[in-house]
Amino acid sequence: MSSRTSSRISSARSTPRAARLPWRDRAGRFSPLKGVTFLAVLAPGVWIALAWAMGWYAPKPVTEAIHQNGLWAVRLILASLAVTPLRRIGNWPKLILIRRMLGVAAFVYVAIHFALYCLDQGFDLGRVASEIALRIYLTIGFVALLGLAVLAATSTDAMIRRLGRRWQTLHRAIYVITPLALIHFYLQSKIDVTEAVFMTGLFGLAFAYRLMHRLAIPLRAAPLAGAALLTGALTALVETAWYAATTGAPWQFILAANLDVETAIRPAWWVMTVGFGIALIAAVRLPQGGNPGRAARFTIRAEEGAASS
Repeated sequence: MSSRTSSRISSARSTPRAARLPWRDRAGRFSPLKGVTFLAVLAPGVWIALAWAMGWYAPKPVTEAIHQNGLWAVRLILASLAVTPLRRIGNWPKLILIRRMLGVAAFVYVAIHFALYCLDQGFDLGRVASEIALRIYLTIGFVALLGLAVLAATSTDAMIRRLGRRWQTLHRAIYVITPLALIHFYLQSKIDVTEAVFMTGLFGLAFAYRLMHRLAIPLRAAPLAGAALLTGALTALVETAWYAATTGAPWQFILAANLDVETAIRPAWWVMTVGFGIALIAAVRLPQGGNPGRAARFTIRAEEGAASS
């Protein structure tokens, strides 16, 4: 068993009861970081409920609530994926404390998303099952929902103890689940996939950072800026390919419009902006190497043992 897995298991066994509250740390003390994160993940749900109650989603409140809950589910998945690279790049080890909260919140939003769809179908479960089986975008979305359910169910301390080293392998499935959620988003969006493309680019950044770490490429400003350029270019190609395939328009014109900032700033530019911002963080926080120092790495390992995804 790896030292990292052993650390998770021993930490899970020693967790005080008070620490199970989402705004407390492993010692049972109030954590400002976790408290702010808890309010942040709760706020969209409160806003959606308020908008529905006030009639702001008329004339189709259920449809709009379904859309908004699904949108926030994908956003929270991406936020959870951003935790590990940001704590490495920015040398912020305590960020690991909020990863599980973000992941579980993503599942809660997608579960509400599905429940509202069932409501929209009059809770006719036979019809719901038929629609899922016959409509490919619903099939893909339902598979993503099941995957998130498994990850959420195995995010408890008890499941970490039970699964041991298999826990980390299982939770890498998020890199399969996220593309499924994005494909569902594309197919559901149909005409305007601007936000879906932007989220695809952000996922590309998160995956690029993971790959860089895996290949031992230093997380310094220059390599990170290169990753931003490459991911931005790939984002532009994804958007071009989507609209060329769905509209039949010449891809050259779509790509030219994608790169023309005078007409509109397309998702590829925003993805590059985010990537360059992260490269700037690396330059400011880790000016000498792109990886945390020995003391910081020790702290990160301790925090990893204290928080699961």
